[in-house]
Amino acid sequence: MAIIKPFRALRPPKDLAEKVSALPYDVMNVGEACTMASGNPNSFLHISRPEIDLPPEVDPHDESVYLQGKLNLGEFIRRGVLTQDTSECFYVYRQRMGTISQTGLVVCASVDDYQSGVIKKHEHTRADKEEDRVRHIDYLDANDEPVFYLSRSCAEVEGILEGVTTAPPEYDFISDDGVGHTVWIITDQTIIERLVILFAAIPRLYVADGHHRSAAAGRVRELRRDKNPGHTGREEYNSFLTVIFPENQLNIMPYNRAVKDLNGRTVAGFMDQLRGIFDITPSPIPVVPAERHEFGMYLDGSWYLLDALPTLINEHDTVGRLDVSILQNNILSPLLGIDNPRTDQRIHFVGGIRGNDELVRLVDSGDFAVAFALHPTSIAELIELADQDQIMPPKSTWFEPKLRSGLFVHLLS
Repeated sequence: MAIIKPFRALRPPKDLAEKVSALPYDVMNVGEACTMASGNPNSFLHISRPEIDLPPEVDPHDESVYLQGKLNLGEFIRRGVLTQDTSECFYVYRQRMGTISQTGLVVCASVDDYQSGVIKKHEHTRADKEEDRVRHIDYLDANDEPVFYLSRSCAEVEGILEGVTTAPPEYDFISDDGVGHTVWIITDQTIIERLVILFAAIPRLYVADGHHRSAAAGRVRELRRDKNPGHTGREEYNSFLTVIFPENQLNIMPYNRAVKDLNGRTVAGFMDQLRGIFDITPSPIPVVPAERHEFGMYLDGSWYLLDALPTLINEHDTVGRLDVSILQNNILSPLLGIDNPRTDQRIHFVGGIRGNDELVRLVDSGDFAVAFALHPTSIAELIELADQDQIMPPKSTWFEPKLRSGLFVHLLS
């Protein structure tokens, strides 16, 4: 059973929601965050990326960064940029990007569920990123950015949310990336209790985006429990901020790759080795793989369609048949020497929202030698793999649109 609970969100007033909201902390570098927040003292990036308010030479993991985040959150509260609801609520969050529309329920999920496996993950975390999120959350005394979860579709849950969305929204705006964001508040105790019961009948939730924030929430709970002799299990730090979407509404894009060099090979030598394991077709246009086991490759100013030979694929291997695994096991590791993509500094991961233009830009700049465009992992593949407690290669899924930060904050004290 999945435990969800309502909470008193710390959030912006209606007239400031658009100004406050920001993209998640981990989809940009510091320079991009500075540009996005420039001229906007109410941007949530001052809280989620507080290093933008410190000198550029400051290490982003220095204690001063976490202290600055805490200071900025307090200042937002003092100025009324963020205020806390007086009663515990659920919230409905709808996003629209072109023809895509997804409607999720904003709740607090259970740390116990994450640690017991009711909440299923599909990626390992990196120790340095997890530690960064632990310190960030602990210093803020808050979950400042929601985790993105998915659930099996439930007709009654979706019907309740559709009913809520017939009322006037609390927020309704289009962010500067063209994505629409609409929020409704559920205060009706009868509806809240019914949703809690319905989710209790859902056996599993799945991490779509936010493995590090989920793991960090568990570690923060451990820290606080150990310091609290009166721990009851009902404290706010036992839960964390989440938006849960039904599987049938979500959109996964590819997570593409670029590699800095050919591992000592010439272009001709690299191509010769590829011909033994892929059918290769030159393409006059950028390749967007239309099917599983197809790959686009941009090399030396030209695009190629790579079609994996059947001998490479074992469809009975849940992890090995993923396109990210086929690329890793047949090109990135044996030919390009990327044995550990989680730590190797020669590989760069490119979210599908940036398109093939970004792959061309990286290679044409001379900073990268080759780039690969992938077919997206499917929701069905993610769920099947997570249900088997299997782990995908890193950066296997890119969900879009991204949740905006700053619309909901969950205070831990």
